[in-house]
Amino acid sequence: MSFNKIQLIIGITGLASAASIAYFTIQSGSSELVSNYFSITRLHNNSVLVSQESSPVVITPPTSGCKISMAIVYDLDPPLNVRRSPEVQQGNIVGELNNNTYVSVADEQSGWLQITNPVEGWVAKNRTRNSCAMVDKTITFSPKSDTAIVRGEIIGSGSHNYRVRMIQGQTLTIKNLGDVFPAIINPDGLLITREPNVEGNESEWTSIMPVGGEYTLQLDSYLRGFEYEFLVLIEGNENL
Repeated sequence: MSFNKIQLIIGITGLASAASIAYFTIQSGSSELVSNYFSITRLHNNSVLVSQESSPVVITPPTSGCKISMAIVYDLDPPLNVRRSPEVQQGNIVGELNNNTYVSVADEQSGWLQITNPVEGWVAKNRTRNSCAMVDKTITFSPKSDTAIVRGEIIGSGSHNYRVRMIQGQTLTIKNLGDVFPAIINPDGLLITREPNVEGNESEWTSIMPVGGEYTLQLDSYLRGFEYEFLVLIEGNENL
């Protein structure tokens, strides 16, 4: 018995409001597993409605309009020229920097960074990796998703704060996807987890929020910075 194309959707029943199912495709005697996730919603007549699950929103810090305190040389044609003034002009090169060199930034002007260390001068901003030293951003979920992925980098010292509004009784879950676990601060400004874990040993934290309000997920750097990535999940936010 041969099939040109048979698609089998295997549903998982008996779960609560949402679950994942696998989508298999069998074509011309060979099988191919297609990675696709769906949400299953139980209707009033006990039937099941299957719809494609929306992806989590991705939250990243801004890259402009802020103070940059440190940058890393990242030139596709190294070494990077350090210039006396913020312009490409013959005779104004005062030094060169290799890739992955950390530079201290004092000012920014029209796509140029004024640096004070390891040499004084100006470098092209687009030939560096840089980040805002201070970030304060609210996580906004999409109407069809309760999940967000926060992804960014602190270069040098700085503090990146991400705020999430919770209703009393909701469950907040933070899952570490990188090397740094954020501190979680309640609406009264009190730390409800231990200090940020820069070693990456903690992988997940979950708790029911005892009070409603704005909770802060905070990442602090006092040295040369780090990359971070973590997942934020809110359960029971139908009223948001």
